Amino acid sequence: MKVAISTDGDRVSAHFGRCPTFTILEIEGDQVIKAEETQNPGHHPGFLPKFLHERGVGFIIAGGMGGRAADLFDQYNIKPILGVEGRIEDVISRLLNGTLEGGESLCRPGQGKGYGLDKTECDHQGEDH
Repeated sequence: MKVAISTDGDRVSAHFGRCPTFTILEIEGDQVIKAEETQNPGHHPGFLPKFLHERGVGFIIAGGMGGRAADLFDQYNIKPILGVEGRIEDVISRLLNGTLEGGESLCRPGQGKGYGLDKTECDHQGEDH
């Protein structure tokens, strides 16, 4: 199974589409057999689901995404796990031991504008960096 995590430094990005990088994990059983970090190629509607699908990703972990993005991932059979916060290493540990829980998306319409690739800090409310 392949899992992509929207990544901002060492933490899960609050806004998947504008994250600087994706951490892509290949998991067998309860072990990561391969991990790579890849640059976000850009935030264009519909592009990222296809980009991650072409890399064999079946799950996307993120703080949040809009409903349209979730629908586009669904078209590629990629399951979003939203509402996730924290350090990447902690999220991977919870994923591997079966305790990672998703929740409500942290994004609200328009909230991600101005965040991401061209910024060095997140303006997302409630996230402790």
